[in-house]
Amino acid sequence: MTLALYGTSVSKGIAIGTAHILESSELEIPQRTIPDYLVQAEISRYQFALQVAAQQLKIIRDHIPKHTPEDIALFIDTHLLMLDDPMLQERPLGIIKEKKCNAEHALQTQCDSIVSVFNEMDDPYLRTRKDDIEHVVNRIQRILLNQPSEHTNVVDRLKGQIIITDDLSPADTILMQHHDVVAIVSEQGGPTSHTAILARSLNIPAIVGAKHARQYVKDGECIIIDSLANVILVDPGKQIREHYLALQKQLKRKRTDLQALKLKPANTLDNKKITLCANIELPEDLSSVKSVAASGIGLFRTEFLFMNRTELPDEDEQYQAYLNVVKSLKGLPVTIRTLDIGADKHFAGTVYKEHIEKCSALGLRAIRLCLRDPALFKPQLLAILRASAHGPVKLMIPMISNLQELLQVQALIEESKQELKKRKIKYNNRLPVGCMIETPAAAMLASTLAVHTDFFSIGTNDLIQYTLAIDRIDNEVSYLYDPLHPAVLNLIQNTIKAAIKANIPVALCGEMAGEPIYTRLLLGMGLCEFSMHTSTLLEVKQAVKLTDTKKLAGITKKILKCPTSHEVSRYLEKMNNL
Repeated sequence: MTLALYGTSVSKGIAIGTAHILESSELEIPQRTIPDYLVQAEISRYQFALQVAAQQLKIIRDHIPKHTPEDIALFIDTHLLMLDDPMLQERPLGIIKEKKCNAEHALQTQCDSIVSVFNEMDDPYLRTRKDDIEHVVNRIQRILLNQPSEHTNVVDRLKGQIIITDDLSPADTILMQHHDVVAIVSEQGGPTSHTAILARSLNIPAIVGAKHARQYVKDGECIIIDSLANVILVDPGKQIREHYLALQKQLKRKRTDLQALKLKPANTLDNKKITLCANIELPEDLSSVKSVAASGIGLFRTEFLFMNRTELPDEDEQYQAYLNVVKSLKGLPVTIRTLDIGADKHFAGTVYKEHIEKCSALGLRAIRLCLRDPALFKPQLLAILRASAHGPVKLMIPMISNLQELLQVQALIEESKQELKKRKIKYNNRLPVGCMIETPAAAMLASTLAVHTDFFSIGTNDLIQYTLAIDRIDNEVSYLYDPLHPAVLNLIQNTIKAAIKANIPVALCGEMAGEPIYTRLLLGMGLCEFSMHTSTLLEVKQAVKLTDTKKLAGITKKILKCPTSHEVSRYLEKMNNL
């Protein structure tokens, strides 16, 4: 009898194969008191474990197959950098000295402290970066405990199999990816977890958050992964297998057709030019931007520079990171979003750390935090201005909720320009500065903001959660998260109309942009620029090229007058069948 298990799809596709269960052995971390005369020896033991961990990662990096996507290899470099960070190099040594405890316990104490900070973060992408800490710490602990690294002895038995695990580290993935693993199922993780990012890079189907999957699937059992429907089918019958074999062939043909669109313009049937840009989290995402021939980067999140470290990045470090992206794009536009992070993300050296409380999604975060602490904000503004001298850069401000915030930012930008002028450093004096519309207040004030800004970018992820008063990462209320809610659609329409009237560009960079089901509706509302994850860009391009925008006006008006999401959905279905 076929059993269906469910999770969250993070890399689309269909896979048929046998299950390979990867059991993770829980490490038992001992706690011992160390006599004074052995403290230095314990410190030396920990330092040696750091050296061995670095050697292991370097060996893995040096043996990465040439065809491996660049961003996977860079995960290993990130882990190597973390081994050199004071949070792992120095703080555990201080704990050993202070508590006179064994290295394993000191390391775990430090790990728990760091992870607790990440767990309190509102941003799901930033929160899952705790995975980096846990993977690196796990490697060090296994060295201290004289245990082998996980999964290193199974790679030769994985050809044609579907991995079912609690989670995969980047090193695990590199060890496995060239052994023809056909899919990944993870009990942990979400859309921004390592497993998700790596699976998308490798173009293999993956479902994460499949709770207790290892309890219901036997090793060697036939399973089907349908990540288009978020389902795992265990022990499927002959008819089901034949059905999915046919779907696999259809999907393969569809992907071939999509690749043929890569270098074609994103024009509608009535020859309206649409711009399709990419969202990136890390500089290493650039390879995927080029692989789909995106028109540029519509959202470059800069939080990666501030995470997994104890000291803030200075102006020069930030400038170099932005410059590398700008140069890699070779003349294509790059929209850099300023730091979008909350008061619950603690960094050494920031003045706000001592006098503000931890906040929720409604607290001191994003531009509010940056304006509170110019010492945090100014180096970033200077770095972005410097990068703007080398290519078409735009600066985007997150979470604007009133005109005063926008004017304050513009004053700081002017102040930064004057500072660079005195230092005789080049910058683009006409650097476009735009607002991210992600609060209902900003959407309602769009006409006012449009007079004072160079462009809009609608961030639907936050706009939806703030409009509907729901936390989109809270499982108890996430079912209320509805892009088709009439209030949400009217706020989007209000923003687009204000931008058109003020003759400024308007883009949409939230998850809605990457869902082909919404493409025609957004085109009907007047949107001409989308920015999304690269994995969905070609599908959206296909939807654009099959659309005649002249046919959308009447039905779009009806949709915007609908009182319920249910009615919106009915009209949307008709629209998508035009």
